[in-house]
Amino acid sequence: MTDQNNEHAADLQDLAAPPPLPGLRALFKPHRLVMMAVAAALVVWMAMTMRWDWLPEYAGVLLSGLWVTFLLLVVTFTLGFLLSIPIGLVQVTGPRFLAWPAKAFCTIIRGTPLLLQLWLLYYGLGSLFPGIPDIRQSFLWPYLRVAWPYGVLALTLSCAGYEGEVMRGAFAGVPKGELEAARAYGMSRFTILRRIWLPRAIHRALPTLNGEMVMQLKSTPLVATITVVDLFAAISRVRQDTYLTYEPLLFLAFLYLCLTGILVALFRYFERRLPTRGA
Repeated sequence: MTDQNNEHAADLQDLAAPPPLPGLRALFKPHRLVMMAVAAALVVWMAMTMRWDWLPEYAGVLLSGLWVTFLLLVVTFTLGFLLSIPIGLVQVTGPRFLAWPAKAFCTIIRGTPLLLQLWLLYYGLGSLFPGIPDIRQSFLWPYLRVAWPYGVLALTLSCAGYEGEVMRGAFAGVPKGELEAARAYGMSRFTILRRIWLPRAIHRALPTLNGEMVMQLKSTPLVATITVVDLFAAISRVRQDTYLTYEPLLFLAFLYLCLTGILVALFRYFERRLPTRGA
């Protein structure tokens, strides 16, 4: 009888215990454990067989480059996303004289290489400003003479072109019944957009926006071609000074992997936090 009571108490404790977190349960699957073991073995091998004595000397340069990369990513993705909302919306709602330029913009941006767009802005548009006296004498000249604004503009326009198409599909994918119900409640167009249409569209687009932000991160090294000292440019300086090939590039890959993991984790956190999840 005592054994039965003990078993019953153990069963109750098992029922009362909180279930394991789904993230942890997914983490400890066999294939993931094998991947983590291989990654750990590679890290140990690289630490023991490769040269890493240059890291303390170039830590300041690398931190500065990392900050530039992070700032570029946040600024251009935020501005690009804000531009993508009206670009995607007018393609769904019209009018045509706004929808056609929006479609043309997305087609041009998505159909041409980002490096070409960047060089056209910096070497093309940027080369015209020095010949205009009014610009050279204005307060804008100290900013237009450096590469940073052109890199921000190119990455922002590229992000807006891709995300504009994403938001077009997200706006078009919101069920019409929800919008009709909002109109039946007497909501204005702006209220419907602010409270129903835009939040539902963003929720539907979040997984794709996650991928777009990762792609935006991997596009930031292109600004090194116009003399912006980002993380990629900092690593290039290390390679030139130390004559090392693999160590700096592997360290660069490690940093980008860490940044990508942080971005993916943040987006999944916001996906779980949204109240419309599963709607």
